[in-house]
Amino acid sequence: MSYRRPVQVLVYAVRWTDKGWRYLLLHRIPEREGFWQGVSGGVEWGEALADAARRELFEETGLRPVKLRRIDCSYTFPVQEEWRQLYSPSVSPGVTEIVEHVFVAAVEGEEPVITPEEHDEWHWCTYKEALALLVWPENIEALKCCQRVLEGGGSDM
Repeated sequence: MSYRRPVQVLVYAVRWTDKGWRYLLLHRIPEREGFWQGVSGGVEWGEALADAARRELFEETGLRPVKLRRIDCSYTFPVQEEWRQLYSPSVSPGVTEIVEHVFVAAVEGEEPVITPEEHDEWHWCTYKEALALLVWPENIEALKCCQRVLEGGGSDM
């Protein structure tokens, strides 16, 4: 069995429109709790955070970033009991939390192609729409951090 690292990335894909920035949110399938989020996923052993962000974005949407920026925002969340067996007890004994690092990725062109095993819907949202759809406080705070970066001169993202 290949064990996971207790490290993840959260990537908010954005695109510039004539009406401002739009955020891509993905909807998890009901079997995976049915909530809206950005792209998220694990960082593989030996993989740099930025490389994981690019890989996860491509795996979950088929999109490649034109520009990728790590945001000065990270947080931890508890590992649910049902997922603890995915983490090596010898490398990460007693893993109870996962740290997640936040990125914003400017994308252009194509629409996302989602994986039906993970997501059943996607939507390009205004900042306010995205805030209203997100449910996890950490995801909301991460979005706020991305918005501050974009407002502070991120149009050249």
